[in-house]
Amino acid sequence: MSIGEPKSQHSAINRELAWLRAALQHRFAVYLEQGGGTQDPLPAPPDLTPGPHGERDPFADALRKLALDPRERLVLALALAPHVSPELLDPFLLQNQATGRRFTEFGGAPGQSHAGFLPSVETALFLLAGGEIEARIRARALFAPQHRLIASGMLSLDHLHREEPATSALLRLSREYLELLLTGEEYAFSTGEHFPAELITTPLDWGDLVIDTITRAQIDMISAWIHHANTLLHDWGLAHRLKPGYRCLFYGGPGTGKTLTASLLGKHHGLPVYRVDLSRIVSKWIGETEKNLAGLFDLAQNRNWILFFDEAEALFGKRTEASSANDRAANQQIAYLLQRLEDFPGLVILSTNVRSHMDEAFARRFQSAILFPMPDAASRLRLWRDMFETGRFPLADDVDFQKLAVEHELAGGAIVNVLRHACLLAVTRTPARVELADIMSGIREELRKEGHYLAR
Repeated sequence: MSIGEPKSQHSAINRELAWLRAALQHRFAVYLEQGGGTQDPLPAPPDLTPGPHGERDPFADALRKLALDPRERLVLALALAPHVSPELLDPFLLQNQATGRRFTEFGGAPGQSHAGFLPSVETALFLLAGGEIEARIRARALFAPQHRLIASGMLSLDHLHREEPATSALLRLSREYLELLLTGEEYAFSTGEHFPAELITTPLDWGDLVIDTITRAQIDMISAWIHHANTLLHDWGLAHRLKPGYRCLFYGGPGTGKTLTASLLGKHHGLPVYRVDLSRIVSKWIGETEKNLAGLFDLAQNRNWILFFDEAEALFGKRTEASSANDRAANQQIAYLLQRLEDFPGLVILSTNVRSHMDEAFARRFQSAILFPMPDAASRLRLWRDMFETGRFPLADDVDFQKLAVEHELAGGAIVNVLRHACLLAVTRTPARVELADIMSGIREELRKEGHYLAR
């Protein structure tokens, strides 16, 4: 039995695949040609140290960071093979001549759209231990929920039929670890049918966030937790007193900086920020909302994400008297949310325009509740100048930002809208210059949204 040689042995991933190939050949030789039972040691894994010229290799870098032992690396290589070198697993598709079907002890399954072989836990046990029952039992620990291969989200077990033996579960390498191993980059989940959130980023920096000193001090406390949580929990021995997660509420009017702050926290600490799409979470069917939330929290559990629930009152609103089945289901949903928030080890930010719309049971569990107030006149002046005077467009001489800041109580988001409105009016004219009338037209439009009107 032969398994095709990788084309090149120079990169770390090709060396890893060559090692998997050698381990497979060893296991097949021992099991099929020598009667199976002996536990000869598998080939040693390849070295991951950088080359003589210090070349960077994303695969080697990722494996060094993961610090896996040889058995864990071999399981990871087995799960990786269908993605990069599926022909290595073709021997598992051989038929047993005595039974006329595939070897039961190989486990796995042929793919559907994927023409190759998909390994299962049974496949990994065969590779690691052959037919040695005691060794197979010991190797099962690699697939326990608390083992780092599973707990980290690196691998998942796909139980196609729950009533069948647990070892029939297919090994799935997560998309983000696949991306990390192949490119060294983080995988960005995109909003879709099975992922109810979107990655949010910002080109801005802390200097662009115009907030008062009290609000900024409270935000700095969140940053301190992100930066020093491990020190507090482990080095200072507070893990038995403090839970690992952090929950905070941002409340204040639209455009006051709540979403920007969440994005900046992620940018500053190198953490992805995912804004939850509540339209994909909330369902009118009893139990469906909890199911959707469970999927989101399970996915995020060990990924060091910041979860941002915008307009959170739609999901975390006040409970009602349990006078009907729907009311009882809604209250049960809130109880479930409370438990998942308590158990989540990362940062969760709930954002709302009106704090009084939130259920108080959530408020008691927040580490911080931060008010984002409407900017005062001085802050509004800074916002006007930052947005209009730093642009590369002509501005009429009669535009008085001091007067605009004093007379019009607008949040930063509204001023951004005025900027867009005024520039769209100006860019279509000759000469293309932003006039005071353009700005006033934008202000009227913003006030109209709130049900207010400004005389021309």
